[in-house]
Amino acid sequence: MSILTQLNPQQREAVETTEGPVLILAGAGSGKTRVITYRIAYLIEHLGVMPESILAVTFTNKAAAEMVERVERIVGGLSVAKPVISTFHAFCVRVLRRDIEALRIPSTVPGQPPIGHTKNFVIYDETDQQSIVKSVMKRMGIDDKELTPRIALGRISWAKNHMLDPQEIYLQSADPKTEKIAHIFEEYRKELRKANALDFDDLLLEALRLLKSVAAVREYYNRKFQYILVDEYQDTNRPQYELMRLLAGTRHNLCAVGDEDQSIYSWRGADIRNILEFEKDFPEAKIIRLEENYRSTQNILQAASAVVANNIKRKGKNLWTSRQGGTKIGYYEAPDGENEALFAADRIARYLREAIEHGQTPRAAVLYRTNSQSRLFEEAMRRYQLKYHVVGGFSFYERAEIKDMISYLKVILNPDDSVSLLRVINTPARGIGKTTIDVIERLALETGLSLRGAVDEAIERQLLPQRALQALKNFRELIEDAQAMLAGTYGERLQTTSADSATRTEGTDPEQAPQPAWGRPPAAVQRGKAPQPPAIESEENDTTEFDPLSFDFGDDALDLSGSVDANPEPHENEPNPPFRIPGEPAFTAELLKFLIDRTGYIKQLEAEDTPEAYSRIENLRELVNAALDSKDRGETLEQFLDHATLVSDADGYDESARITLMTLHAAKGLEFPLVFLCGLEEGLFPHSRTLLEMDDIEEERRLCYVGMTRAMDMLILSRAVYRRRYGTDLPEASVPSRFLEEVPAELLEELGESRRRATTGTYASASRTRVSAPHRRDDGHTSTHYSYEDEDQSASWQRERAERAKPTYSGKSYNSIGNIAEFFASRGKKFNLPKTPLEEPKGKKGFRPGQKVRHPKYGEGTVYQREGDGEDAKITVQFPRFGLKKLVEKYAQLEKA
Repeated sequence: MSILTQLNPQQREAVETTEGPVLILAGAGSGKTRVITYRIAYLIEHLGVMPESILAVTFTNKAAAEMVERVERIVGGLSVAKPVISTFHAFCVRVLRRDIEALRIPSTVPGQPPIGHTKNFVIYDETDQQSIVKSVMKRMGIDDKELTPRIALGRISWAKNHMLDPQEIYLQSADPKTEKIAHIFEEYRKELRKANALDFDDLLLEALRLLKSVAAVREYYNRKFQYILVDEYQDTNRPQYELMRLLAGTRHNLCAVGDEDQSIYSWRGADIRNILEFEKDFPEAKIIRLEENYRSTQNILQAASAVVANNIKRKGKNLWTSRQGGTKIGYYEAPDGENEALFAADRIARYLREAIEHGQTPRAAVLYRTNSQSRLFEEAMRRYQLKYHVVGGFSFYERAEIKDMISYLKVILNPDDSVSLLRVINTPARGIGKTTIDVIERLALETGLSLRGAVDEAIERQLLPQRALQALKNFRELIEDAQAMLAGTYGERLQTTSADSATRTEGTDPEQAPQPAWGRPPAAVQRGKAPQPPAIESEENDTTEFDPLSFDFGDDALDLSGSVDANPEPHENEPNPPFRIPGEPAFTAELLKFLIDRTGYIKQLEAEDTPEAYSRIENLRELVNAALDSKDRGETLEQFLDHATLVSDADGYDESARITLMTLHAAKGLEFPLVFLCGLEEGLFPHSRTLLEMDDIEEERRLCYVGMTRAMDMLILSRAVYRRRYGTDLPEASVPSRFLEEVPAELLEELGESRRRATTGTYASASRTRVSAPHRRDDGHTSTHYSYEDEDQSASWQRERAERAKPTYSGKSYNSIGNIAEFFASRGKKFNLPKTPLEEPKGKKGFRPGQKVRHPKYGEGTVYQREGDGEDAKITVQFPRFGLKKLVEKYAQLEKA
């Protein structure tokens, strides 16, 4: 049976249109992944295209893995060769590992190697990048209170995404801070080159520079890839767009799949113009729209479409679904943020019970605009004793102990990686203190050497005290031993160091012979003595018994116990002997075990004897397991490090989790039977940073559309009437999000005793929901489950508060100038009324959130919040140059901008 019979007419057209540029506008839930995978299968199975000549790129490892799996299921048996399916960054790494040295230029200094990156470059993650920026700022004397490394790095990344170099940033600068960032950018680039390192942005830029400047490389890839498919095209930035155009060559066999209504990543460089102007770039392009939605009910789809229809920058689609009707969209207006979270937890608990009773697999998601909102929902889930999974939490590869071991591997692979070397040079503590490191850094700066070169120079020239020099030598020998293992020359090095040691100690008084020190070469270790990571003072007297290559990794791990022999024999019945025979390189897992043992990392953690320490030990064991998995995949050390660096938060989503808490950005591409979209308030969603620019508001609206279309069966929108904000003692009143106004009223169902919609179309204040006390079950025990069914949801709290607020004074009030004059006259005192009549306040009234206004002093601004009505109305306005200002509307003298 042909694979085409499984597609609808629009999907089939997208699959069969193989020649020339094609733009597939795929609405949410319209089966775009199926179209991409079936298009690849169609090219191989029906057109006889060689699999290796097809390139498909996407944005996450999860999406790439899903494509690989689907293609394998369809055409797995047709060819041994496979199409190239990867993320943009992973593809660029492959290109650069092969050809980056083509960008090197000859050195002007005779005898010096060419200038530029080599194939064994390392990839710096955000933490590494911040370390460099912090070091550069310290060297330049820039106070991090004036400019934080994170902000500087963000501006540098923005410049790279827009393909601007430091000189262009400097020339375009309009303030001293931008000038400083330009200087930091220049020094940052130099430090990366010196360390033979690239950051994430560089992976794209260097691959692009390689294809642009080296014709032979570009022609090679033009011949190699005859068909190119790009997923999530709306999220591409300028370098990615240029890269795809160069790879497409003259054939223009470029298939771009995307949805302009789901472009939500401009803050990290995505350019919506790439998809909006596709026809300008490729006039012969064919546009195909996928408009049948297979995920959501008609009500959800209709509501989401109504919201995004308010955007101007879009091509437009008429999404429809065969799942007619469905439940209405729930709307809950909570009195505060805590109540909003409790309501969500209560409804989810009820949904889980009902789904399990009906034999279904329940999955629910709580989506919010910012990570900080997760706290209340986590506390509510714990209160209901519900297990949940938070996406975007602390990544495994970001944990301190994991980054330490990864940094060791990076230094072994690339000794010039200064950031990684600084991280591990005294981790665990080996007697290399701050003074020693300062000397090495200063020496590197003065000589232009990398830190590794400066270490060698300090040792050779004896520039430090003997204790510090010995610690540096031990560290260097540790790295060189590991490098020998990686190169497969460990046995020869072991014999050489043993012979050298014997020569040095021959004829020496035993009391004067150097004692084994932590980090010494295996020759010393083999004699049975090697200390733990000690304090500096006790380094010489340590006599700890130590087996250099043995520690307990549990029953399931490889056993590396036993002494080291220069010519180890493979163990019987053991598929993975602990070390290769001489001449064969060690695997990554073996290197990790060697480093963990030799540095005493686990023994130090065991000595701490705390739950946290044992948790860190488990993390190290899991890292070794990850390396073993890498070995099973046939990956080299370089590929293992690339994977560890390129893993993203989106790849941490657990499909088996029943309850998932995540930001709207992280939810892209996922789907759930039940979705809560929370915090729909002006200033929170849309975010306060986006209120001044129409393009930013449109992106926030697209983000709302993405969140709504994650729901398959049920969608609940919620907001809090009062929400506590940072820096305020009391909760502040919120304004309903404009996106709530854009949802058709007939599609909404109010949950609880919520607010009623006013005739003006605004959302009024909600009544307070009181959470009842825990239920007492028939058996006399108290349940921790909180029920919203028996709650008092009346508005009595408002009446009580109004009654408490009533003044108790019943006498005459003096609240006008005439009354005050009368008061003084009754006491025989004179009070002159002002002769000049007070000027009637000018300016228009009735401004609403989101409107542009002009103030005589502060200039143009945007209304952020409105409190009250009539004479007492107050409005908060965001002025670009003066910030938020709260004004009495009657006297504000505001005009429409």
